Amino acid sequence: MNAALAPVDWLVVAVYLLSLVVFAVWLSRRQFDRADYYLGGRKIGAWPVAISVMATQCSTNSILGAPAFVAFSVGGGLVWLQYELALPLAMILLILLVMPLFRQLQLVSVYAYLEQRFDLRTRLLLSGLFLFVRAFATAVTVFGVSLVIDLLLGIGFFWSVFLLGAFTVLYDVFGGMRGVIYSDVIQMVILVAVLGLLLWLLADNSGGLLPMLDALDPDRRRTLDFAHHGLGDGETFAFWPMLFGGLFLYLAYYGCDQSQVQRILSAKDIDTTNRALLINGLLRFPLVALYCLVGVGIAVYAADKPGFVGSLPEHEGAPQFNLAVPRYMLDTLPPGLVGLAMVALFAAAMSSLDSALNSLSATTMEDFVVRFRDKPLSARTELLTSRLLTAAWGCATLGMSFLVGDIAPTILETINKIGSLANGPILGVFALGLFWRRCDGVGASAGLLLGIAGNTLLWRYVPDVSWLWWNVAGFIVTFSTGILLGAVRSQVATSAPSAALASAAQVLASEALWNWKRWCGLLFAWFLVLFLLLGWLQT
Repeated sequence: MNAALAPVDWLVVAVYLLSLVVFAVWLSRRQFDRADYYLGGRKIGAWPVAISVMATQCSTNSILGAPAFVAFSVGGGLVWLQYELALPLAMILLILLVMPLFRQLQLVSVYAYLEQRFDLRTRLLLSGLFLFVRAFATAVTVFGVSLVIDLLLGIGFFWSVFLLGAFTVLYDVFGGMRGVIYSDVIQMVILVAVLGLLLWLLADNSGGLLPMLDALDPDRRRTLDFAHHGLGDGETFAFWPMLFGGLFLYLAYYGCDQSQVQRILSAKDIDTTNRALLINGLLRFPLVALYCLVGVGIAVYAADKPGFVGSLPEHEGAPQFNLAVPRYMLDTLPPGLVGLAMVALFAAAMSSLDSALNSLSATTMEDFVVRFRDKPLSARTELLTSRLLTAAWGCATLGMSFLVGDIAPTILETINKIGSLANGPILGVFALGLFWRRCDGVGASAGLLLGIAGNTLLWRYVPDVSWLWWNVAGFIVTFSTGILLGAVRSQVATSAPSAALASAAQVLASEALWNWKRWCGLLFAWFLVLFLLLGWLQT
């Protein structure tokens, strides 16, 4: 046991973890079939859904990775905030063009749409790709959190993974989607409170927030980089790749990724879904700014305390900068608050892991188990199978966590590299389905494979191109391939859409939907405000 943790700290952590398990078991009493387990009965309000989505984004990857990027990463700093400019723009497009269709089709798995629009092969291809990418990204999360647990307990990486997995999988197996969402709300409150406390302590150590910003290396204080383009100049985090790459990534993540869409579809109706997206579009930047400012404070603190970096655990001879925040917590917080800070890290991890495991289970259940059964399962068997699949995916992602430590210098960059490899091509497939009738499953599938292959070649042979551009390049290759093959195979591709898709098209053009244009105007105004704010921070 780490001597830095007092008994009261362990008590706080133990009460938190056990309370979550008890809460999940209590929620399980209201689950009767897979719709209850995966969608919470489609009765959840906008605020819980929006906060849950943000809690997943504010995962341990963010709490560990963003401060490490801001404080220590080569080429890092507050330029990461440029990424968030794309989010309000992505929310506008999702509100107006994507979510009304998915709500009309009453989906559990978002990939079921692809079978209705294209064919079964396209559905299974995208579903299988999601399972691989999301499981891999989840393994990276487990890797990062287990490093923290090892720092605290000194029990080794293997047992740290086991300890994290035991609580998370047990909680997720029983909790279902209601457990994911409502626990995320609680976890978000804890996260914001602890991050706020850390920022206050770091700013107080520097004499205030503005003096803390002034003490940061000017290169790291830069928030807008218009001097580079990321297309071969070796600058990954320039303005244009972060804006356009971020836009395509967020469209894919919030609109085509089962882990996000599943929660958004659990809202009561289309207006509730859109309100959840609106809330997320407005509140995500303040949340990201909070943990980036913690990174500013860590950078200043490390400059004042030369031995701080040397106190970080090493991996292959290099300091683990992702552990700077928990190291600071252990060094400065009093007993009791250290336990609360550790609870915040557990909360961040569980808010990300539970949703990922639930969505992996849902995709497997809907796209493979239910889809290929000749006879429907009983409600009780559906629920049992869903829980077993969640447990199985939990074990799989824990095993993969031993293989992902060396992909990128920070966890934050690792997660985004994984996403950028496939998100653009995935978005291209859905865009072909929504906006290009002269495309069939062959064109969409070929476009997807070529888009991913192209991004892989960029990763392998053109490292000077920013990985943020992979989101755009993959989309362009996929969409262009679908158009070209659609023209060649026009007799197949011009078949009439299904009745469900025709009905959904009416929803896209409805007056009720376009009443949301005033709220989309608010999101665009927020984009302009954020742009001006970043310019002010830089000066």
